[in-house]
Amino acid sequence: MKLFDAHHHFWDLTRNYHPWLCDDPQIPFRYGNYQAIRENYLPQDYDRDSCGFDIAGSVYVEAEWDPEDPVGEVRWVDEVSTRCAHPVLIVAQAQLDHADIDEILAQHATFDRVRGVRHKPRATSCDARVKRGLAGSMDDPAWRAGFSRLEPHGFSFDLQVPFWHLDQAAELATDFPSTQIILNHTGLPADRSPDGLAAWHRALEQLASRPNVAIKISGLGRAGLPWLVSDNREVILTAIEIFGVHRSMFASNFPVDRLCGSFQTIYGGFREIVSGFVQIDREKLFYSNAARIYRLHGAAKTQST
Repeated sequence: MKLFDAHHHFWDLTRNYHPWLCDDPQIPFRYGNYQAIRENYLPQDYDRDSCGFDIAGSVYVEAEWDPEDPVGEVRWVDEVSTRCAHPVLIVAQAQLDHADIDEILAQHATFDRVRGVRHKPRATSCDARVKRGLAGSMDDPAWRAGFSRLEPHGFSFDLQVPFWHLDQAAELATDFPSTQIILNHTGLPADRSPDGLAAWHRALEQLASRPNVAIKISGLGRAGLPWLVSDNREVILTAIEIFGVHRSMFASNFPVDRLCGSFQTIYGGFREIVSGFVQIDREKLFYSNAARIYRLHGAAKTQST
């Protein structure tokens, strides 16, 4: 079965500045120590990791490149992606609450590969603190004003935020129904306790009630633990049940998820978990949903439907 990998990264740390990968000390990270990925990761490395799979397309997602130069990242990825045997689309970095957002989006729109942007909104570490109305969050009027600039360019939005902020995301999706939102990394269900999974389940249900939201099933590793089908089966099947097979897609999140498993382990796990689905639904999850939502065959400036 051909794959459309909906989320991965490249980086060249000898040429480009990614603060989290280049600076010391390491930042707090959900997978713990990430020293093993603080090395160049280029198309040939991705080809090696995905060897044996029919990669028919993929999406490069911004990798926290120097925030002072978001267009530089797109320019570099646009060039380096020509080395790939498959088409590579781009989700660019854009600081939605910055004064130059219109200029940045206009420059991104000049690149045919760009399909949308990602800007991680401000989030709390848990529900223990006030989580609504924070500057830089999805409640922030300045952040929302920047978000409103996406629709004129036909850009989608990749959302990475802990699940306890998805009430804000649901309101955002309601207020901007013409902008496609793609929830990254399965809503980050790190807490696999019964209470944690129940809270994650409720948050996903609220967000999934908005028709302009899809989910990217990836990023399911946990610090110090290998990627196992037995650990992730319930989460994956629940996410698909909530969003439906027409709004769910699989992604590698490589090389980051290499910290918890090989490409073969993760995609083999996806295949095992949905092996009982009919073929047309498996094709949606592995290829056609991502190709449609990220507009593989359409211009970046054409609004998704």
